[in-house]
Order: sequence, then C-alpha cells, then structure tokens
Amino acid sequence: MIDQLNEKERTLQFQDLIERHKGILLKVARTYCRNETDREDLVQEISIQIWRSMGRYNSEYKISTWLYRISINTAISFYRKHSKRQENTFPLGENTPAYIVENTEKEIQLGLLDKFINELNDFDKALMLLYLEEKSHIEIAEITGITPSNVGTKIGRIKEKIKVRFSKLNKF
Repeated sequence: MIDQLNEKERTLQFQDLIERHKGILLKVARTYCRNETDREDLVQEISIQIWRSMGRYNSEYKISTWLYRISINTAISFYRKHSKRQENTFPLGENTPAYIVENTEKEIQLGLLDKFINELNDFDKALMLLYLEEKSHIEIAEITGITPSNVGTKIGRIKEKIKVRFSKLNKF
C-alpha cells in the first residue's frame, strides 16, 4: 500500500511538473521539429525522459535548468533518429492563399531568423534557444555543460554568422 501511495504521489508530482513547465517542452519541440506530429512525438518522448529521471533530480539546480537539459538532450537524440524524415513543405504557386504570401517585414525577418537557427548544428541550436529565452550565461552553462565564458564566445560567433546571413540578403 505504501508503494502505491508513493507511486500516486510521484505521478501527481510529475503531472504538476509537466503542467507548470510545459512551455519549456513546447519551445524545445518547436525548435527541433518542423511539423506538428513530430513535435507531439518529441514532447511525449521528453515527458517520458523526465518521468524516468525524476528520482535523479538534484535540488542544487533550478528545476527549469534540469528540465531544459533533459528536453534538449532528448530533442537532439530524437532529431538525429528522425532526421531522415522528409520535411513537409509545399511550393508557393498561383493557388496559394494571399494570407500565406502577405507577411509583414517583421514576420519575414522572424521567419528568416527561425530558418537560420534551424540550419545550425544541434548544439548551437540549443544555445540560441536558451539565449532567446533570456537565460544567463551561467544558466546556459549549467544546462549545456560548458563554461559560461565558452557560452558567451559561442553565442557571439553564432550571432555573427546570423548577422552575416542577414546582411547578404539585404544586399539584393
């Protein structure tokens, strides 16, 4: 009976944890998966990994740091396993609804930023996700396992690459 009670408590804690921090799981899934079905599969896989890791949580770290670490590691593994799937794309043509073609300049810029980030390697993509979430270099270091100064260096280089990509587009 005690084991069942502990299992029920664990289940309730897990459900509460996922509900309170589902934004982390969804952001990571959106960063690593282009279509809705893959995002749902990834969120489910991340949830499974969180469940399996609950007994190993170290309260020395913030819960969000722990969740990001599990989510990003799971996403990278998931992405590598499923990278051979063909992306769901459609060509823009004469029959494309006007609301798809008409984008504001800001939406176009955000779309390009999203595209450039998705073209990064898995680790750099994770760094940019955390940077855009306004995590400090120390928090990013705890999540990724590199030093805070290395975080700053890598983010600086990634930003420069993206800046160059944008400047090349603006020349045309």
